[in-house]
Amino acid sequence: MTMPHSNTIYLVGGSVFVVAVVWLVYLLRRPPFSPLQWIMLWGSMLFAKRLWHTRVNNALPVKAGQGAVLVANHRSAVDPFFIQLAANRVVHWMVAREYVEHPAFSWFLRRTGAIPANRGGIDTAATREAIRLAANGELVGMLPEGRINMTDEFLMPVRPGAAMVALRARVPLIPCFIDGAPYNKTIYSPFFMRAKVRVTIGTPIDLSPYYDRHDDPDVVRTLIVRCMSEIARLSGRQEYDVQLAGRNWKPRPEELP
Repeated sequence: MTMPHSNTIYLVGGSVFVVAVVWLVYLLRRPPFSPLQWIMLWGSMLFAKRLWHTRVNNALPVKAGQGAVLVANHRSAVDPFFIQLAANRVVHWMVAREYVEHPAFSWFLRRTGAIPANRGGIDTAATREAIRLAANGELVGMLPEGRINMTDEFLMPVRPGAAMVALRARVPLIPCFIDGAPYNKTIYSPFFMRAKVRVTIGTPIDLSPYYDRHDDPDVVRTLIVRCMSEIARLSGRQEYDVQLAGRNWKPRPEELP
């Protein structure tokens, strides 16, 4: 049975009206996302809230236009999804270069503003880009453990890059604790798992007393230990011995998959 001509007109007109209203709402709200990023954000929120039942205990304590480096523990491939719920802005995550350049993930990661970085050693280009973004009022996300923690330890040894970026950009470090993130040894596994995730945002660490000492390795290491110790405290661990990774740390071959 064919639809009457008048009904077709109403259907098309109604569809155009709905699209126009949605677009108008987008323009009025003027969120700091492109239209495509807005769609991606809602998709990630759908997974985070419906599948992983994520609850953020407190909002991100930064003003609009204020830069910061967000630091979190790393238990799942989708940890950035959870932190994004607390930030109504784009978070530029440092992501292993092999993922950013992988055909299956490249399109998504590049459009979400990811910063491709080498896993081992010092990636000067990625570090400079992170500093530039943070100094210009953007949010940069970093996971100092360097890879997903699948051990029984609360934290793996960490690298101090996040503290160095924050110092050079002259922005605060913000510790974030993620509890209950789903993961089962593959990057795809969280999308087939239910979870109950809780995110706790810590108090920003003011680095202004150390701005003139950004080239001092001891200061940088001290600050990343302080930040990761705060993440441990947010988890309920009042005393935790944070370990630093070696300068030339690289993941073992069996960790890369």
